[in-house]
Amino acid sequence: MKPPVEVSVFLLSLLGPGVLFAMNQIPAFQEPLPILGMGMFVLGSVLLLLILTVRHKTKVDPLFYVFAEFTFGGMVGLTNALEQDGFISGFMDFYLRMGEPHLATSYAVMMSYWEVVHLILLLTVIHRMFSGKPYRSLGLLWAGSSIANQIVLIPGVVIGKYGSNIRPAFWRNAPFFLVSFWAASRLFRRPREMPVVTADKVAAEQKKGLLSRPADLLLSLLLLGAVAFFVFRGFVVLDCPLDACFTYIYQYEPYLKDPVGFSRIMMLVYFFYAVPLVIVLLYGLNTPGCSWMLDWTVFFAGSMAQTQWCHIGASLHSRTPFTYRAPADKRWPVIALNVLLAAVPALLALRCRANPAFLMKPVPKGQSNDDKKKN
Repeated sequence: MKPPVEVSVFLLSLLGPGVLFAMNQIPAFQEPLPILGMGMFVLGSVLLLLILTVRHKTKVDPLFYVFAEFTFGGMVGLTNALEQDGFISGFMDFYLRMGEPHLATSYAVMMSYWEVVHLILLLTVIHRMFSGKPYRSLGLLWAGSSIANQIVLIPGVVIGKYGSNIRPAFWRNAPFFLVSFWAASRLFRRPREMPVVTADKVAAEQKKGLLSRPADLLLSLLLLGAVAFFVFRGFVVLDCPLDACFTYIYQYEPYLKDPVGFSRIMMLVYFFYAVPLVIVLLYGLNTPGCSWMLDWTVFFAGSMAQTQWCHIGASLHSRTPFTYRAPADKRWPVIALNVLLAAVPALLALRCRANPAFLMKPVPKGQSNDDKKKN
């Protein structure tokens, strides 16, 4: 009896730490170009093994291979986090020296711990994929997290303190970045998993104003607060001379001036990308019939959860120099504020999923009875 596909994928992902350990013992594979070449060879070999694993299946979604390859990469990332924090040893030494030295930073360590979430999501998606169950929303949650991961990591390395020491192995991130966008585009184009809501309920919900929807009113206020905070921290990392910006960066979040560069890039991503997206989401929360909210709120929740986890963890981690860590007397207010930034998009996504009637397409006149069509 063959094991379920997700079990086979998980077992294949365990090859990642094994390959790292073997390369750590062979000097020939500890030079920059051989590291990149071996990495690409291993990924190609994993793809071949995946094809053999599902060869008996009549039809395999191309996204399966993407999710499975990222599972392999996620196990490698988790190995890095465990080694940097001293739980294991003998896997990553050579790779940090000659491959990607930035992986020893506090931000990269927290990013690597987040791979546990990616592994759970990906294995769940693969299980649902081969069980004939819907997985589009979980896939979008992963896509938002994965894209946010890469969109901060790659520019952060290039412009930060490690930009002058980029090795060939670093560029293996580029294919993962592009494939994440491709997977997201495939998921967005697929039919939306719409819940069944009676036409009467849709019509009743869409007649309500914002003041008659207290949960939406509260979420709108929280999103406006998030926009203001995104803009403020964008000004802070752009060296705004205002006293408020100077006070904040030195007394509340000195991690924003860490020369590694990841925090600066993250704040600029929020400033230029999250602010417009939140404004669009505010429009959708206040305009009936914006069914696309069901997708974009999930994508945004994944992005914010990943980036805020890395930001909070890195600002507290022992690998961050003491002068850039969150000050002890301001630590809990800063943590609470950053946790709230991650929680609000998640609450918005849950609200859209739990009560989607306001977001459904407007019901044509004459179809508002329970015995008529469902929306």
